[in-house]
Amino acid sequence: MNKKIHNKKYLEPYRKELRKNLTSAEAFLWKQLKQRKLDGKKFRRQHSIENYIPDFYCPEEKLIIELDGQVHFNPTAQEKDEKRTKRLEELGFKVIRFENKMVFENLQSVLKEIKDNFK
Repeated sequence: MNKKIHNKKYLEPYRKELRKNLTSAEAFLWKQLKQRKLDGKKFRRQHSIENYIPDFYCPEEKLIIELDGQVHFNPTAQEKDEKRTKRLEELGFKVIRFENKMVFENLQSVLKEIKDNFK
C-alpha cells in the first residue's frame, strides 16, 4: 500500500504561510541551499512529510534539516522534537538539527555537516 506521506493537501496553507514567514536563520540558510547551490542538490523549504513540516528537505538524499530557535529549548519542545525525529527516521529520513545561532556564527561548519550527511 503506497500511502501518500508527502505534501498532504490540508497542510498546504500552513506550508505556504511558513515559506512566507521564514525565520532569519531559515532565510539565511536558504540562500545557501536554494537553486542547487550546495553540491548541486535540490532542497525544498517547508515540504511536509506525514503531519510534519520540516524546515528543509533534500529528496535525493532523504535528508531533513531543522533549525532550532529559543522556542525549542524547553523540555516539552525537546520531547516533541525527539518524537518527530524518531518518526521521520522510521520512515527512512535522516534528520539533522542546528541551533539558529550556529547558522549565523558558523555557516561553513553547518554547510560542511550538511554535505557530510550526503550519501
